[in-house]
Amino acid sequence: MAGKEFYKILGVDKKATAKEIKQAYRKFARKYHPDVNPGDKDAEAKFKEINEAHEVLSDTEKRKKYDQFGENWQYADQYAQAGAQPGGRQTHWTYTGGGTPFEFSDMGGGGFGSIFDSILGDSGAKRARRPMRGRDYEYPVEVSLEEAYKGAVRILQLEAEEQCASCKGEGCPNCGRTGRVIKPQRIEVKVPAGVKDGSRVRIAGKGGPGARGGQQGDLYLMVSVKSDKRFQRSGDDIIVEVPVQLVDAVLGGEVDVPTLGGKKLALKIPPETQNGKVFRLGGQGIPHLNGNEKGDLFAKVSIVLPSKLSDRENELFQELKTIRS
Repeated sequence: MAGKEFYKILGVDKKATAKEIKQAYRKFARKYHPDVNPGDKDAEAKFKEINEAHEVLSDTEKRKKYDQFGENWQYADQYAQAGAQPGGRQTHWTYTGGGTPFEFSDMGGGGFGSIFDSILGDSGAKRARRPMRGRDYEYPVEVSLEEAYKGAVRILQLEAEEQCASCKGEGCPNCGRTGRVIKPQRIEVKVPAGVKDGSRVRIAGKGGPGARGGQQGDLYLMVSVKSDKRFQRSGDDIIVEVPVQLVDAVLGGEVDVPTLGGKKLALKIPPETQNGKVFRLGGQGIPHLNGNEKGDLFAKVSIVLPSKLSDRENELFQELKTIRS
């Protein structure tokens, strides 16, 4: 992303906290997500920029390098090895380590390999060309509360970065002298049961490709869970309101309690149950993430008053009122 300002892309100050950066990323990621803007190339490009900016600024070490070296932050370790001093954010260095000084702009576009060869010799160049692990990518995924209970599968449309086959990483006009080409990729990923709003799910080996034989990076699913009209979540516990007829609340009875799994559970209501009474159904909540146990389901009684009373029903309630008074 040469020449692009990561802080401006996310709309945050350079002194922004990690929390502020995360909040800004989520806001823009949802706005420009390809699923929200199907076929919109501008939104797709913006979404890619947002992800790359967040990838750097959310990582303490990468952010430190970016603040120091700007768009050339990825070469911070090479600078340190080579003793090179970058001049601000310009791609322009001067070496004065003995002999005749020279500038990178005088190297005829030979690239970083030429610098390392000239400064460090063959052994230094080999160290500079050590295997490098690929980038980690993040992808926002939204699931329903039911999917958080059961788990879900998503097909993601990604832009995979691959090594240019024609130049083998040495640079060529086909890939803009970067050694990398972008290709669309569809992958199937599983969202595990038990995820929460804000969960970060790691998909190993689905990130950017490594360089010079380095390990491929990982893909991280940034999960958001939609609210549900019937169920309220509290940790891994679930709360649901259960309508109970007045006569059952007074005399006792039985009601059906819905669950996220789809089945209904029979709940016995004891006589004289008060409105708002909560009953616990153990092990009927959300599965613990990466665990075998589940939370609980809490059924909250909501008493339903009778309407359109018959004459006989009115007489009985009047009689009850007289007795109670």
